[in-house]
Amino acid sequence: MSIPFEKYEVIIGLEVHAQLQTQSKAYCSDGAEFGLAPNVQVSPVSLGHPGTLPVLNKAAVEYAIKMGLATNCTINKVNQFARKNYFYADLPKGYQITQHTTPICTDGHVTITVNGEEKRIGITRIHLEEDAGKSIHDIDPFNSLIDLNRAGVPLIEIVSEPDLRNADDAYEYLTLIRKLVRYLDICDGNMEEGSLRCDCNISVRLKGAAKFGTKIEVKNMNSIRNVKRTIEFEIQRQIQAVESGEVLTMQTRSFNAANGTTFDMRSKEMANDYRYFPEPDLPPFILTDEAIASVKSKMPALPDELLARFINEFGLTPYDAAVLSDDKDIAHFFIALTQLNKNYKACANWVMGGVKSYLNENAIAISAFPLSTQQLSDLITLIDEGKISNTVASQKIFPALIATPEKNALAIAQALNLIQESDAGAIEELVKQALAKYPEKVAEYKSGKTGVAGLFMGEVMKLSKGKADPKIANELVMKYLNN
Repeated sequence: MSIPFEKYEVIIGLEVHAQLQTQSKAYCSDGAEFGLAPNVQVSPVSLGHPGTLPVLNKAAVEYAIKMGLATNCTINKVNQFARKNYFYADLPKGYQITQHTTPICTDGHVTITVNGEEKRIGITRIHLEEDAGKSIHDIDPFNSLIDLNRAGVPLIEIVSEPDLRNADDAYEYLTLIRKLVRYLDICDGNMEEGSLRCDCNISVRLKGAAKFGTKIEVKNMNSIRNVKRTIEFEIQRQIQAVESGEVLTMQTRSFNAANGTTFDMRSKEMANDYRYFPEPDLPPFILTDEAIASVKSKMPALPDELLARFINEFGLTPYDAAVLSDDKDIAHFFIALTQLNKNYKACANWVMGGVKSYLNENAIAISAFPLSTQQLSDLITLIDEGKISNTVASQKIFPALIATPEKNALAIAQALNLIQESDAGAIEELVKQALAKYPEKVAEYKSGKTGVAGLFMGEVMKLSKGKADPKIANELVMKYLNN
């Protein structure tokens, strides 16, 4: 059946959980490192033993404030924790310590760009809480296994307003959130490792309707692309259901990445199912203006700020500026390069071209790139001085530098006999030889067949063994052909 998408409006809100990169857990001193052997980062506190008491992690509070400032939130000064009660095998205490009525950050917003259009997406709240452990169902054929290393690791939950209207909006919003937590160094943003997780709340309603449709929550997506796939499938599924007369009910669904569909997990819990009440073992924490100002003073330049700088100060195109500011470490590498070389466009081209290609081919981060910014600047300078061509630089010297990073560009160019001939007199002799070799082609050019000019340039480069400065050679070829 044909699906009448145009009749409906889609309402989407995202709840993003970001695992904070603190050295210890939210309420105890257990380590919080990812990837260790199961159940080695535990203690009586994170195991929920009777009589143990939590102690708040100060760094987690600072990280939450950073994210609140980056998303234009109000930072609330009086904060209290609550117990969210539910049973699950990987939740040792039988409850989660979270913030319920007093989230640390409220009433924020971010701006995304979708298909050239800017959209403001509201942030309802950002609150602090702890993570649960991990249940593993696919190792032992008869038993579920429990790893409690993650239990108690600090999280922030970033809850958007229902301002997203399609899968593209959600994709761009989640991409921006991941970029922000990485710029702030508060979360590595690796969805495949579970350190950034997203729940989608999706509903549909007839256009013009005042009331939202029935909200469906979808969990268990391990990539931004799968969030987009989930939303696209749910939009189609929900509209088809409504069109066929089905009454949608609140439920929690999961996403099957293998076939791109969602399936029902359980009926959706209401807030009162969790029996929230104030956490009796943690006193409220009060933030002062000075404390918030101190965190703000440590904030790095954020993507929008670098984007504007790259355009206004370095004269880059919006596209180039967006590519370079997409990753914080690459942006900082580019900035460091511009401190050594003022040919900003060439710096941008090399970082976006040769450098990023090498990183992608070898699946490494810029921190593992074998060349220094000084070596790359020296290579650009050789091109600007006319000593080598851009082609020679990218095809011969750059790979040789990668292979022998202890050397510099000039030494490699000299060793490989790649320094261009810039002596106009010497090149002029080669031009004369090239024209003398093909007198009939000279006649053709003078009769109007200007396309043969490339033949002479090729001959000059052949005679010079590729070392003639192309710019000088071209000027001399044209000078003689047009006389």
